[in-house]
Amino acid sequence: MEATELLKKVRRIEIKTRGLSRHIFAGEYHSAFKGRGIAFSEVREYQYGDDIRSIDWNVTARFNHPYVKIFEEERELTVMLLIDVSGSGDFGTKVTYKRDIMTEVAAVLSFSAIYNNDKIGVIFFSDKVEKFIPPLKGRKHILRIIRELLDFTPKSKKTNLDEPLRFLTNAIKKRCTAFIISDFIVPGFEEALKIASNKHDIVALKVYDPLEQMIPDIGLVKVSDAETGEDKWIDTSSLATRRAYEKWWINHIEIIKNTFKRCGVDSAELRTDIDYVNPLIMLFEKR
Repeated sequence: MEATELLKKVRRIEIKTRGLSRHIFAGEYHSAFKGRGIAFSEVREYQYGDDIRSIDWNVTARFNHPYVKIFEEERELTVMLLIDVSGSGDFGTKVTYKRDIMTEVAAVLSFSAIYNNDKIGVIFFSDKVEKFIPPLKGRKHILRIIRELLDFTPKSKKTNLDEPLRFLTNAIKKRCTAFIISDFIVPGFEEALKIASNKHDIVALKVYDPLEQMIPDIGLVKVSDAETGEDKWIDTSSLATRRAYEKWWINHIEIIKNTFKRCGVDSAELRTDIDYVNPLIMLFEKR
């Protein structure tokens, strides 16, 4: 992508997603994602109605007058985005590609994080960790993330969620909030997800296209696997074929939802043909 075109795209995404973060998601994000806990702030003189359990007896003895400890929420978070850059993201039949939705949602979450004074980092993954951007604060850092999202070329087109989840567990020492943005069309990642969710607050955002739910009746068509490059001819006029695929999709969704549930992971589904704002707000409110 040419530098001028890339800068224009970055600017367009910044304008759209920064506005959403500031005016729509700011309060929901703050409420949904808490800091690491309660931190000591200061001591002050005891006032009528204060909880006697908060009295600081050392300071009280020193000044011969009751003082209480004041605590406040430790707000600052580290937020990590685990973003699927495999070949299956380059698919979309209605409004936009899955990759574009992933980019915008990542930008919205990034701006929401910096408005709350949180650090934000990124892990790009395919069947391996393609790139790691350590968590930092600031607009320049967010713009770098958006540029990478728009212009990043992965070395592999396949998908494996185990690798990025293990990397997250090992690389980020303190508890963080981690968003996995993927289509989750990948088997066998439950064990790694369970280990990661025991250490971090994991949120899964599944992005999919409506055509992935069912095969339309359009006759004999050639389809290509975006991750393996394998081509196949499919007779979509076959009712048995269409029903078999629909059954597979329903089973796939059920497996994914049950996996999230067993691992204690909150999730939301984002479609390429429907605005992602409402599903995200519903997710935040649910938390």
